[in-house]
Amino acid sequence: MVSRRTLLKILGVGGLGSLITYSRFKKPSPSFYQQDSLTLPYGLSNPKSVVIIGAGLAGLACAYELSRRGFEVTLLEKASNLGGKIASWTINFGSDSFKMEHGFHGFFPHYYNLNKIVSELNIENNFRSLDFYSLLFADNKYNYKVENFYPSHSAFPWNIIDLAVWSDNRLKWGVNISKLSHWQVFKEITGFKIPDSFERLDHLSVIDWSKIGFPQGLYDLYFLPFARSTLNAPDVLSAGELLQFFHFYFFGNPEGLAFNGTKDDMGTSLVNPIITAIKNNQGKVITEANVSKIISQSNKIKSLTYQQGNEVKNIPFTVKKNTILSGKNETYYGASDRLFLETDKQVMGLTCTHQGCTVKKQENGTFLCPCHGAVYDDKGKVLKGPAKQNLSHYKIVEKDETSVNLISQEASEKANFEMLQADYYVIATDVPGIQQLWTRIEGENSETLTQQIQQLAVADPFAVARFWFDEDFDWQYSHFTSLSGYKLADSITLYHRIQTQFIEWANQTGGSVVELHAYCYKEKDFPTQDILLQTFEQELYEIVPQLSAANLLHRELVNQKNFSGYPPNSYKNRPATRTEIDNLFLAGDWVKMPFACGLMERAVSSGLLAANAILEKEGLQRRILLTVNQGIKLM
Repeated sequence: MVSRRTLLKILGVGGLGSLITYSRFKKPSPSFYQQDSLTLPYGLSNPKSVVIIGAGLAGLACAYELSRRGFEVTLLEKASNLGGKIASWTINFGSDSFKMEHGFHGFFPHYYNLNKIVSELNIENNFRSLDFYSLLFADNKYNYKVENFYPSHSAFPWNIIDLAVWSDNRLKWGVNISKLSHWQVFKEITGFKIPDSFERLDHLSVIDWSKIGFPQGLYDLYFLPFARSTLNAPDVLSAGELLQFFHFYFFGNPEGLAFNGTKDDMGTSLVNPIITAIKNNQGKVITEANVSKIISQSNKIKSLTYQQGNEVKNIPFTVKKNTILSGKNETYYGASDRLFLETDKQVMGLTCTHQGCTVKKQENGTFLCPCHGAVYDDKGKVLKGPAKQNLSHYKIVEKDETSVNLISQEASEKANFEMLQADYYVIATDVPGIQQLWTRIEGENSETLTQQIQQLAVADPFAVARFWFDEDFDWQYSHFTSLSGYKLADSITLYHRIQTQFIEWANQTGGSVVELHAYCYKEKDFPTQDILLQTFEQELYEIVPQLSAANLLHRELVNQKNFSGYPPNSYKNRPATRTEIDNLFLAGDWVKMPFACGLMERAVSSGLLAANAILEKEGLQRRILLTVNQGIKLM
């Protein structure tokens, strides 16, 4: 067993001052990243306007803060649903309607900036504690036992000592204090600091770093599952980014790893209250808005033009060739739920018009939806419901060996476009979104910024499968449990024990609602949604054997490739919030962040950073931003 004394020695805490500062009796306060020393005006005295593109968490946070300060905010969202990756939408199952999401999200107590907004909106009761957090391993050669993480108010090094006490795997950590490489690993993970840690480790992938001399047990038990929960696969994830992620969620976090979930869907619980606050401050929110043109002159954005509509027809867009699916006779473009097939000098979209799954071509030439069974003929015409509309068709505007530029066949010269002019502009889309938008800038542009945006990476696709069964089952782990060692699934969520709509349905029917989430799978291993669903179902029965005897009543699939990638050597060239264009600011989890943060907190913090940059330009008091403390130097 790793003794308490040995742990303290490994972690380099030898001074009395360190023990007092980082003790159980005095939990460290979060660090202030931005806090003005002067008392400045809170709100505007003269009207100013801002256009924010993208209504995910970054755009919502930015719009929320600026609308409170008196800015005339216009928030544009391309989708019909607000919230980005925490959006919700209605699905129907029999006579019942439910809210579907992009997968379970945990709300951690050290999401200081997000939780402050929750507090300001007075919606704390929209969340419930999940009490503890389990990590379940598939059968493996080391026979790792289940890990359970509990609420804790201990900071470094006591949180590690607590983990050693809780963990039944502590004898399998593989720590060897006689190995220099192990000391170096601990020096890095306990001494995280921006930008120093990135300068040392950003050139390595997580896999490469693990081969240098990482304790095997610690890697398998903690670092590998945490790496995948960034939604980036460890072979293409920067070791510097993982170090930031791990520091933010564990080593620098005195709040513990237990977290909250929303009582209802995230749209109801979080997105809608933020939207209401924006509108109450006279903010305007426009959905189904596709930006067609951005005019840049004299180092400023002068205007933008957009078209509104559920199916935008008149704006060309680019998709990359899918080399995995393409063959001699067929060429595919895009991926996941945004897949296209080229046939006879035109392109057909393979997105089912019912619920958005991707249809698959059958041997007889028809197209079948794997989610709900809709069938289309070889031209995309509906043969069998529940879909009611035919598949979409596109004309090829331009094509090369790696991508194609498409426009709807229904494009018309009489389309209605709206122009907006504002004092400030914020782009808060996902990576594919800003890369598309950047091609629509006309006039002056920054070569440096263009290069930074073009090199932004998109992570491997993620997939979520939610299943409805007619029976419940016994479960001794947390309602959200991380999984490790399965081919596809990375987590399981028992929605019928977390969210009100599913609790009520389960009470009425005796059934259960279970979700599996694959954070970053390889497309070559799961090239179609049919294979994804088959694998999810197979693994679900391995994880919960009792369900193999139950009747599967319904299933839903979410499958997208739009999460931010953090590959090696990407930190230095990542764009920041402020740009070379005087009135343009960037927000999103792909922006270079000056302090440790991750996932939802990273998106929210980036939006608030953009808001603060605009507030500073207007001479207004900036919002206080908080983060966990940076690492402790080993002695």
